[in-house]
Amino acid sequence: MELKDRFLKYISFDTQSDEESTTFPSTEKQLVLLNYLADEMRMIGLEDVTVDKYGYAMGTIPASEGYENAPVIGFISHVDTAPDMSGKDVRPRIIEEYDGEDIILNGALTMRVSDFPELKLFKGHTLIHTDGTTLLGADDKAGCAEIMTAAEYLMAHPELKHGKIRIGFTPDEEIGRGVDYFDVKAFGADFAYTMDGGYEGELEYENFNAASAVIEIQGRNVHPGYAKDKMINAIQVACEFNALLPAVQRPEHTADYEGFYHCVGFNGTVENAKLSYIIRDHDGEKFEQKKQFIWNCFDLLEKRYGKGVLKLTIKDQYYNMRRMVEPHPQVIDKALEAMRLADVTPIVRPIRGGTDGARLSFMGLPCPNIFTGGMNFHGKYEYCSLTTMQKAQAVIVNLAQLWAK
Repeated sequence: MELKDRFLKYISFDTQSDEESTTFPSTEKQLVLLNYLADEMRMIGLEDVTVDKYGYAMGTIPASEGYENAPVIGFISHVDTAPDMSGKDVRPRIIEEYDGEDIILNGALTMRVSDFPELKLFKGHTLIHTDGTTLLGADDKAGCAEIMTAAEYLMAHPELKHGKIRIGFTPDEEIGRGVDYFDVKAFGADFAYTMDGGYEGELEYENFNAASAVIEIQGRNVHPGYAKDKMINAIQVACEFNALLPAVQRPEHTADYEGFYHCVGFNGTVENAKLSYIIRDHDGEKFEQKKQFIWNCFDLLEKRYGKGVLKLTIKDQYYNMRRMVEPHPQVIDKALEAMRLADVTPIVRPIRGGTDGARLSFMGLPCPNIFTGGMNFHGKYEYCSLTTMQKAQAVIVNLAQLWAK
């Protein structure tokens, strides 16, 4: 199957994950695509194809004769789409030879170059975009399609020599649970790559250290006409807390290696309020300082309003994979060479986010991240360059051969 057709097939599956769910995977519908991928792996001749009780789909491209002792490498992508926006009934549109101008998504919505200036970089590409009513699903079905198409290519071209290659597809990455039950030992790779990046040439082996913070506020509701020195308005306390955090360290004001505090949820009445944050920083020391600053804000308001009014819970989510990948420079060096062989200029930069690979690296599987060609993830302006996807597929094929050397 051609790469474009495979991608269009995958995005027809509704695989949205659900952060409120207590099951794993968080939604049954993810299993439909995971089982489909397993069937497809069997159809193109992969061996040891399994879908375990958690939904992880894995398969093996057997080593070429004489290359059985080469390092085992893996390629991993996630099937779920973000809870931020529906991925059901996706109606993709294709632009051949994109002219670099504004893209009309529907009668009411246009993706303007003035808002997304990086569109100019895709002039001449074949673009696949949404109709403005759903997300596209390039995150990370582009990666899934690239891996499967590369696997089919390798199986059809035995003259391309390579060692054993493992393929894995995961659920629930978008809600931070993607590798909660991933069996690294069963996967059996020495090194792996997640195909989950964006721009052509992106190679990422640094990511945020990440934590969540939840502030629960118990107010005291009193008739407003008689509230003086009695009422504690939980909404106002929540606003005070948020105002204590430095505005310059919000996502909309940060870039590159700058960390942030990001309020992702605010629900409240006078009686009860709840604030939810994510805390991010590449630097481990600054990450700890950010968490401590949240506690300092909590302590200040607790002194003002008394014990029992506020409750703070901070949980670490994942850590910067750099210290787990750098001891294995060949993982990066071979990715750089594979890109150059595909006529791709490498762009090594930190991920302003996290991937399954970050957690896998701390589970003993060094796992940097490679570009897929998707852009504007998680929303109605999402699009993907098929031209870049083809380059990503070539990088996978090149890596398979380079590790055999």
